[in-house]
Amino acid sequence: MTDMTIVLRSLRARSLASVVTVAMVAVAVALLLVLLSMRAAASEAFRRGTGNVHLLVSADASPLVAVLNGMFYANAPANPLSAAKVKEIAEGFPWQWTLPTQLGDSFRGSPVVAAPKKFLTTFEPIVGQGFSLAQGRHLENDFEVVVGSEAARTHGLRVGAKIAMTHGVSVAGSEHVGHEHTDHPYAVVGVLNPTGSAHDRALFTTLESSWIIHAEERREREHESEPEAESHAHEHDHAHDHIDAADLTDADRLVTGILLRLPTRPGSDASASIAAQFDRLRRDTSITVAQPAQQIGRLMAIVGDIDWLFVAMGVVVLVSSAISILLATASSMELRRRQVAILRVLGASAWRVFVLGLTESTLIGLAGAVLGCAIAVVGCFAASALLAQRVGLTFGTGVDPRSAAMVVIGAVALSALAGVIPAAKAYRTTVASHLRPIA
Repeated sequence: MTDMTIVLRSLRARSLASVVTVAMVAVAVALLLVLLSMRAAASEAFRRGTGNVHLLVSADASPLVAVLNGMFYANAPANPLSAAKVKEIAEGFPWQWTLPTQLGDSFRGSPVVAAPKKFLTTFEPIVGQGFSLAQGRHLENDFEVVVGSEAARTHGLRVGAKIAMTHGVSVAGSEHVGHEHTDHPYAVVGVLNPTGSAHDRALFTTLESSWIIHAEERREREHESEPEAESHAHEHDHAHDHIDAADLTDADRLVTGILLRLPTRPGSDASASIAAQFDRLRRDTSITVAQPAQQIGRLMAIVGDIDWLFVAMGVVVLVSSAISILLATASSMELRRRQVAILRVLGASAWRVFVLGLTESTLIGLAGAVLGCAIAVVGCFAASALLAQRVGLTFGTGVDPRSAAMVVIGAVALSALAGVIPAAKAYRTTVASHLRPIA
């Protein structure tokens, strides 16, 4: 009979305790692996969304808020930038490109991004990887919309569908419902491929489309505030009064942000002028200037401090599972003193008995670690799907290999360490005192 056979039979003899102990190790390993894997995936997912933008200009309260609102669509920016300010910034430096954007409308809770027609062919959500169409075409006319992959899946949108945008954020089932722009239905002309960023849950249209709708609404509000006699006099004239892009004034051409990219060398994403232009724009106290990549780095640093608390909790759970192995093995060893004495009589050395005890606890740790890795794969997949639905970011669904290797080695090492004391007790078992006849 081999030593491994002895160990396996010992585990089967107390199968319930063995299974429970293995399960505790598996849960601890899975928890720690999911935390570590999702931590790395979250950092990667946030860095993807800033793409090839060097600077973001807005009127938000802080640079981080500007990035979260303007590029991750956390909330609609409250303060707009005037057409004069947009022109001043655009003409203040020979940018590689400038992309004004307007946020504030939505479709069933999904953000609507109004931008120049070249937005989808110029902006890259991931550096070196631009938007690509799954079906349809890019924007060519006003009141057309191209839908992100997640928004298309969530709302069942296809090319040819007609939709009405909502002013403000309107979530199905909520009490607050924004005003729908039913006078101007939008035609879905394209659906984008997934990018793994927050842009997947957005809908994209032209700036002129958004400006026209809001200009008409502003005109209606002005007419409603006119004296009653004058209002009746103009009622018939304005009943079907729609404006077009040529009728827009500077008061209508408001934006909530400007995406800027500086000239770079071919094959490079960096520009030597970023610091100088950042400092120049920042002197204007009426705007907020942000470097998106830098702000996301700061956000990850802030979140990372909190994140390590959860990782520490996972380590504590793993250590507690090792203590459970210690208690279970020690209790089992007390009941098997007579068996150990018999092994000694049959020729097993004290060292061999010690190794048998150590092998038993190590096997429990190894089995729990392998099972925990399998659970972690399922957990990462479920967490990624949930976060993609709730946040709009695509996280990696796999377990980080380096984290898995470290956690498995740590779990096995802790399990082996937990088996040292019970194995030492077995090592010191005296043959004579444990082979006396049982009364």
